[in-house]
Amino acid sequence: MILPPATLGMLGGGQLGRFFVAAAHEMGYKVWVLDPDPHSPAGLIADRHLQAGYDDFAALDTLADACAAVTTEFENVPAETLDYLAKFVPVRPGAAAVAVCQNRIAEKSFLRDNGLPHGPFAVIQSDADIAVADASLFPAILKVARFGYDGKGQARVATAAEALHAFHRFKGEACVLEAMLPLDCEVSVVLARDENGAVSTFPTVENQHSRGILDVSIAPARVAPAIEAEARRCAALIAARLGFIGTLAVEFFVTGGRLVVNEMAPRPHNSGHHTIDACVASQYEQQVRALCGLPLGDTTQHSASAMVNLLGELWFEGGEPHGRYREPDWSILHAVPGLKLHLYAKHHARHGRKMGHFTVVGSDAADVLAKALAARAAIGVQDA
Repeated sequence: MILPPATLGMLGGGQLGRFFVAAAHEMGYKVWVLDPDPHSPAGLIADRHLQAGYDDFAALDTLADACAAVTTEFENVPAETLDYLAKFVPVRPGAAAVAVCQNRIAEKSFLRDNGLPHGPFAVIQSDADIAVADASLFPAILKVARFGYDGKGQARVATAAEALHAFHRFKGEACVLEAMLPLDCEVSVVLARDENGAVSTFPTVENQHSRGILDVSIAPARVAPAIEAEARRCAALIAARLGFIGTLAVEFFVTGGRLVVNEMAPRPHNSGHHTIDACVASQYEQQVRALCGLPLGDTTQHSASAMVNLLGELWFEGGEPHGRYREPDWSILHAVPGLKLHLYAKHHARHGRKMGHFTVVGSDAADVLAKALAARAAIGVQDA
């Protein structure tokens, strides 16, 4: 076990890293953050912020020398960086698991090769791949294999001709072409897995998106018990097959009453923010525990919850790109019973940027959701 007051390393300085730093501090650890952004939200509260790139080997050496173990808050840290650090210090999750999750081609191939439920797809690396793609895939979504998130690097395409146009717009980057499925709803499971293979899952979450970005998460999900149990089972199986150590999120489509894996995130997840306020142990505490070899925490959800994302457009009058910049009136949210506001201390707002979230908790799930949606409207979050 790695015990306090040891120093832990975090690659990445966004809001997920910030919550990790806060959880680690509460547990008695120190945290160093490596992130190139001088205004990194996690770096602002870390014991030390190494302002450097993920390929800066001098900075990586400094991190490895100071830290007892290292983790990451986002999947696009180069696998080579994780491999390099692992020569000197425990790195969890490992590079091999992260590499699968950071490339959609590797991810879809992993699901197929392991007999896990997934939708029809084709790998697109050239114009010719589109020409021979099965017509049954359309209408489809073309997604770049790397660095696509929150709806970025994606295009809905109804025909092969539209797919070809989108592929060229993506400058010929390797992509996956995924058949669009009729959705009952979307759900996710956040779990932690330790180095001995023990897995602890949080209750399944129901997610609603707007413009490709998570908007509202409802926990527990309003799905049949069989779906809830199968989502947990499938997520745990994915973690085992990956040999994953740390906090992992698995997103699912529910289509025709059955589960299909959409994607995995080798880190805490936006849809798990509610665990800070609604569960005995949060997803960030679990990340600390798995990293340090501590027993995993209690994932019992003690309160119904609804989480609402707060995006950058809220900081612009009328939500318009050229609207007057102003701070939202947070007194509106602070007046709502059971509402917990979390702001990420990001340096500036821009449209589509995750700036904060709030979670409403309570004993009655319907009342919690109604309060969250009313607060969402009152603060000015606009529907797509």
